[in-house]
Amino acid sequence: MTSRQHTSPAPLLAAAVVACGLSCKGPGNYVWVDAYASAGEPERSYVIAPGDLIQVRVFNQEQLSTRARVRGDGKISLPLVNDVGAAGLTPGRLAKDLEVRLTDFVKTPLVTVSLEETRPPNIYVIGEVTRPGVYPLETALGVLTALVNAGGLTQNARSDRVFVLRQGPPETRIRFTYDALVRLEGKATTFRLRPGDVVVVE
Repeated sequence: MTSRQHTSPAPLLAAAVVACGLSCKGPGNYVWVDAYASAGEPERSYVIAPGDLIQVRVFNQEQLSTRARVRGDGKISLPLVNDVGAAGLTPGRLAKDLEVRLTDFVKTPLVTVSLEETRPPNIYVIGEVTRPGVYPLETALGVLTALVNAGGLTQNARSDRVFVLRQGPPETRIRFTYDALVRLEGKATTFRLRPGDVVVVE
């Protein structure tokens, strides 16, 4: 099995920021994977990301309706309102934000936002691994596979401190041990990564 690794500094920096944001809340702020309850979590709406192509429609205002590619800085450019932050928002939330911005130009604007193209879902593997980077989710559905794709642990790695950082709400830091992953023990073997998850080996 081959994995298409992408090591552009920007995505890795973003993953590191997420890692710091969660880990800096305290070294003890985590939940063991066997205690992590994901079954009852509601399905998360799609979150817009850089590279996505979105369509913005303003009812009865064709001159304001447009298609826009989300730039690397997370923004899109639209008529009248210029640059607008889109990355990190759901299409519904972006539509609401645009309605607020357009009230200076249109009476009671009604905006819909739809996705035309989405970026491939990725996960991030950082820390004490041989090849930290960005990996397609399709090649790393489980934590062990993600670690294998990243070349395994380094000699300095602490095998009992493998974490998955999952953005929220709520933001969650889920702890694994490498031994449990290899021995197929507990919930570690059935845990599935999601787009945007960050795997960190300390």
